[in-house]
Amino acid sequence: MPHSTAALETDRLILRAPQRADFDDIYAMWSDLAVVRHVTGVAFTKEEAWARLLRSAGHWALMGFGYWVVSEKHSGKFIGEVGFGQYKRGIDPAFDQAPEIGWMLTSGSQGQGYGTEAVRAALQWADTRWPDDEIVCIISPENAPSLALARKCAFAPSRTTTYKGKPTVVFQREALSPKD
Repeated sequence: MPHSTAALETDRLILRAPQRADFDDIYAMWSDLAVVRHVTGVAFTKEEAWARLLRSAGHWALMGFGYWVVSEKHSGKFIGEVGFGQYKRGIDPAFDQAPEIGWMLTSGSQGQGYGTEAVRAALQWADTRWPDDEIVCIISPENAPSLALARKCAFAPSRTTTYKGKPTVVFQREALSPKD
């Protein structure tokens, strides 16, 4: 059964459902080596960016959660994506049952506090949906800005592992209502 996408609003940002019209912005962001160097290490092709957009929409339709497109409230300018996924990554030990948050900002939008603002809005939404669940994220140990953002948002490193042959830090944020 399809789920609707919750729109979120902060002082400076709007987080909304991904739309077909977002493709050019998503492709531009994911094909920018400065943006993806610590995530994929290579620029996305148009095909990969299209698959990313479809995966975001599919998460909302099938799982009731996914990624939002993030834009500036006053200008409507695309600044990135933030949201939750369930990816079946095969990381050992597995965390496939925990919601996994991720974020990506265009290079021109970094360093302005937008990431923190968007991630905190997404986490507030998640806290009402999954108060009993920890939330995880994975970050390259070389990605200092994302490591700092995770810590600002109450994530703590839980272990280092390997993902796609590269070192990866798994962060977790404890549940609001820990299970007994």
